[in-house]
Amino acid sequence: MLLVIDVGNTQTVVGLYDTGDNGHDLLDHWRLATRTDSTSDELALMLRELLATRGLELAADVAGMAISSGVPTVTFELRRVCERYLDFDPVVLGAGVRTGMPVLYDNPKEVGADRIANAVGAHDLYGGPTIVVDFGTATTFDVISAAGEYLGGAIFPGIEISLDALFGRAAALRQVELIEPRNVIGKTTVESIQSGAMYGYSAMVDGMCGRIEATLGEATIVSTGGLAPLISTVAESIEYTEPWLTLHGLRLIWEKNQDRD
Repeated sequence: MLLVIDVGNTQTVVGLYDTGDNGHDLLDHWRLATRTDSTSDELALMLRELLATRGLELAADVAGMAISSGVPTVTFELRRVCERYLDFDPVVLGAGVRTGMPVLYDNPKEVGADRIANAVGAHDLYGGPTIVVDFGTATTFDVISAAGEYLGGAIFPGIEISLDALFGRAAALRQVELIEPRNVIGKTTVESIQSGAMYGYSAMVDGMCGRIEATLGEATIVSTGGLAPLISTVAESIEYTEPWLTLHGLRLIWEKNQDRD
């Protein structure tokens, strides 16, 4: 079995793949809160408990691990999990790891690992040119050329970060459930905030994708991330939603690095 782990600033997503003939199938997935102070022993216990829901054991059944992480402390502890509990080194997406995708960034090391995994996964599924919109802690736009090159993108504050800032600065406003309101013209303060979050962000996505396509040409537009299914219902530009796109990309990258000396 292969574990693929995407460590974000807010959430960590764990996926389970079969490394055999059915390796393309995502067998299970789990979304957890990211704890930056987790130790390797705590992470190993968490992975054991997740695998137990499938009747699997960490040491006996896991043959590989691929990691994309924006949290260095968690990356370090995951490496220690492999060192202490498993008999292999993880594939940690970063410098020196094969991705099969040229990165045409001024400094390729600056590109987040999850953004590269998204780009690799999207190009495998849809070819290019492609735009990936990831609704995570930040809302990111990643652009892949027709030739399968990572061209760059854009970064915008995420929906939840923006709402947290709004509620923190505006004493009269309270947190609301993030759902689509009855109408774009809110009739209550709650609905007005929901309208701004849903339709405002979807308009931003549509506008950004339109500007990117004006430079790139017509592209396939794919969304991913925890809030992708919600925003994609109202964003007119998004054609496909792939909630587990990062995991798919990580699996592909892990496979590309199995023949290394």
